[in-house]
Amino acid sequence: MDMRPIVDHWKKSRFLPPDLKEQLEAYRPDELLDAFYKDIEFGTAGMRGIMGPGPNRINIFTIKKATIGFGLYLLGVDESAREHGVVIAHDNRRHAREFNDLIAATLSQMGFKVYIFEDLRPTPELSFAVREKGAAGGIVITASHNPKQYNGYKVYDETGCQLTPNRIAPLVETIASLPDSLEVEIPAWATPGEIVTLGNELDFRYLYNVKGVALYPDLPKRGFKVVYSPEHGTGSFLGVRLLRECGYELYPVVSQCVPDPDFSQTKSPNPELDEAYEEAIKLAKTIQAQLVLVTDPDADRVGVAYRDEKGNYVRLTGNQSGALLIDYLLRERNRLGRLADNGVVYDTIVTSPLGAKVAEYHGCRVESFLTGFKFIGDRIHFYEKTGGPHFEFGYEESYGCLIAPFSRDKDGFQAILMYAEMALFYHLQGYHLGQRLHILHKRHGFYVDRQVSKDFQGPTGAEKIATMLARLRKTPFAQIGDFKVATFEDYLTSIRKSERQQTSIALPSSDVVKFILTDGSSIAVRPSGTEPKCKLYFSAVASSSNEADAKMNKLIEAFLTTYDL
Repeated sequence: MDMRPIVDHWKKSRFLPPDLKEQLEAYRPDELLDAFYKDIEFGTAGMRGIMGPGPNRINIFTIKKATIGFGLYLLGVDESAREHGVVIAHDNRRHAREFNDLIAATLSQMGFKVYIFEDLRPTPELSFAVREKGAAGGIVITASHNPKQYNGYKVYDETGCQLTPNRIAPLVETIASLPDSLEVEIPAWATPGEIVTLGNELDFRYLYNVKGVALYPDLPKRGFKVVYSPEHGTGSFLGVRLLRECGYELYPVVSQCVPDPDFSQTKSPNPELDEAYEEAIKLAKTIQAQLVLVTDPDADRVGVAYRDEKGNYVRLTGNQSGALLIDYLLRERNRLGRLADNGVVYDTIVTSPLGAKVAEYHGCRVESFLTGFKFIGDRIHFYEKTGGPHFEFGYEESYGCLIAPFSRDKDGFQAILMYAEMALFYHLQGYHLGQRLHILHKRHGFYVDRQVSKDFQGPTGAEKIATMLARLRKTPFAQIGDFKVATFEDYLTSIRKSERQQTSIALPSSDVVKFILTDGSSIAVRPSGTEPKCKLYFSAVASSSNEADAKMNKLIEAFLTTYDL
């Protein structure tokens, strides 16, 4: 592909502001290639990428074009979309407020009523606001847990749920039909739409609903110390306020409570990584806190670490914290007479089986979806309309969960409140979270889960990922070291195969494969929907913790060796 005409078009554009022009001139050859070889795409969680000039970057031009496309899409879905309006929120990322105001101005010119916040707000509150205002849709500017050079653009439907593939497809078609992002013009409406700033009243209503998820709000909290870090993001105000108003002895990581696009006081804003916990655990050791909580910048994911009997701080994986919360919620709701007879728990195809076993133990059915919380939010809405099973809990292994569906996305504020309550509940009984997790493992099996990522940068990256997935599909029942494959699931063709039978998978098509081994362990492989990498999810189960750890190491080595990865 000859990109020189596109690059020249950008360099010569009269619309290109000086800062982007300077960046463009300073691009290295590899950066230039990556920024111009394609248009930025919508993935698992919307449009996400590195900020800078070029059609494959997040900038004022790609944001504006996406917004025009979203506005036209909404008008195609709802004739009254202009009157219903669109809610916009943003986190602490660079240019976030600039993008927020650009989106608001664009939609206003198109005749939409627009709701904005006076400052940064969390993703779950955006979802809540769409529902509260009866809006036609929502937009949040965030790159979630990605590094500081990233930003992103998530879009929501009228239920407060991120758009599912059947809705993303016509949106993508609409955007693709528009002129080049440098030249596209806003289809102005005769009367600009009103831009309304949402005040603290919406924060109050949102937190009121969050507080309502508590099962035992009056548990004695004296002496139970909680350390919390918002990682420079949107939890800096509402997260601290929530835990304090609920009576917890809270110790915020003050240096990380200042909104900062450079994340200057944390090594990573990603709760999946150890580096995100360093300052919080340092503070926890100083004050001997029982619990550490960390939210990512847009506050939809929560990481948890607990203090064990030796005074060490142990970080839980998203699979472990999710399983613990399922056990606590379902058991205590049942004790209080608040567990539905037809309860359902939602997880994903790459989530550990442990949580599903816990849910089934408590009498709840389990449904699994493709990665992306939009599928869980969409199913909640579907069952509300059709009278299906009652939602009890939904979660992903990547540290996101939802407890009550007044939001329709992962909700980090519901999560921090309930992790704190759960840890306090067990603390008052003389347990820490690790001891409770051991009880679950003794009952359901010792599960160890690990993720391995393979990076594939640049225009050849997608080709390399496709080649890798094709190779996995070619020999689905290959012996993987000492492990034998019992079932192979191909989510692209929606086929589940064993050596004796073949059945269909009732989920949308997706480029994912999964190997389920004869001993109950599994391996799933999927391209990331937000980064140029492929993710490998390993799950090993055994009768003891040491045995499961040893099996995990053998499983990873055997798989990478078998498929030369």
